[in-house]
Amino acid sequence: MKVLIAEDDIVSRHVLKANLQKWDYEVVVAKDGLEAWNHFQGEDIAPLAILDWMMPEMDGLEVCRRIRKRTEGDYVYIILLTAKEGKTDIVTGLDAGANDYVVKPFDKDELRSRVKVGERMVLLERSLQEANRQLKISAMTDSLTELYNHGAVLDRFSEEMSRSRRECLPLSVVMADIDFFKSVNDNYGHLAGDKVLKEVARRIKSACRPYDSIGRYGGEEFLVVLPGTDEEEAWMVAERLHDRVRHDPIQISAGSINVSISVGVGTVPWELEVDEEAVIRAADAALYRAKEQGRDRVIKVKETDFVHKTVLT
Repeated sequence: MKVLIAEDDIVSRHVLKANLQKWDYEVVVAKDGLEAWNHFQGEDIAPLAILDWMMPEMDGLEVCRRIRKRTEGDYVYIILLTAKEGKTDIVTGLDAGANDYVVKPFDKDELRSRVKVGERMVLLERSLQEANRQLKISAMTDSLTELYNHGAVLDRFSEEMSRSRRECLPLSVVMADIDFFKSVNDNYGHLAGDKVLKEVARRIKSACRPYDSIGRYGGEEFLVVLPGTDEEEAWMVAERLHDRVRHDPIQISAGSINVSISVGVGTVPWELEVDEEAVIRAADAALYRAKEQGRDRVIKVKETDFVHKTVLT
């Protein structure tokens, strides 16, 4: 694990570095508080820091305060190294953001024990952060298709609508539905239906761009959000994912199934102030026109599909 030591006294700095390296830590050395603070504004920062209290340019307390005020970056465990050992001084150090302190001149065995505690705390914090990240992903992900779930894809759509208005960028949406999906479940069983859903999701995703947002809107229906995409580009994306899904049969245990999708695609018109629900309804209306016209096709949203609209002046 990487450890930063900030110590202006050359002898103390050398002793600290030698001991930490002996204990198999990777050591980053700062000669004063400002140099230490500059380290924490960069990349690949040390997760554990040993800071001398009294240093030129910036003392250890100020480095502590600045590290704790950061809103981004990984967690840092801070041990304050000080000749001060009064109760008031210790409280001051801990209030500034230090996790622990060691009194100078330090005992190397005590220092090692306290560094080991810091290492365990850093590893625990990383474990908690990863667990929280996984929980967040689970809360946003459809467990079968591994796409965004209904709520998450609508959240992404809402965010892109706001960005589109703020930055005057085009925005398009695609609604896609697997044709005759009920017959797949009825004829081959729900396990086969699940496999079809997963494979269609994979093909749709492979036809989209990395910055597009794709979600399982419900059942066998998918919503794709296309940021920065005008009408012509949106049509090309919709045609591509339509062709990608129907290109090859999907293999199941009973053999293979030819699968197609019906698609509605629309671009939010700039001259109209349209709410988010109206956009989804319009794409859905185009999708159902595709079904009415025989399925297995892409249909564009009509401007009359955008209801509850206000002409901008």
